Amino acid sequence: MALNIVVPVDGSEQSQQALEYAYEQFPDATLTLLHVINPARAGYGAQAGLPSFSEEWYDEAEAAAEELFASAKADAPESMSIETATEVGQPARTIVEFTEENDGDEIIIGSHGRQGISRVLLGSVAEAVVRRAHVPVTVAR
Repeated sequence: MALNIVVPVDGSEQSQQALEYAYEQFPDATLTLLHVINPARAGYGAQAGLPSFSEEWYDEAEAAAEELFASAKADAPESMSIETATEVGQPARTIVEFTEENDGDEIIIGSHGRQGISRVLLGSVAEAVVRRAHVPVTVAR
């Protein structure tokens, strides 16, 4: 039985490193590329109060996710089985819940490498996933 590896993607360099690691280390696995749309990001800026803004913002976020998936698939080995999913929610919680609900065997996530006070104040999605997940988590740097 092939492993089901969940790889959260957000377009960052660290996310790309996690993908590359997954491609190299798990060539026979099914990779599920997961993009989490964080609704908290929609509430900022001058346009946030406009009635159609949230709908437009969500459509743009979905389109951006599709671009991320297309780019990630283009870099994948041809024989690799890749699935994609877009979810809405708080990133760390959504990653863990998605993995549990979809029988993920492992999570490979990029680390933003924050240190010191910024790590304490800003938190870390990768760190929260490591603490909450019930499956192994590999953090790529």
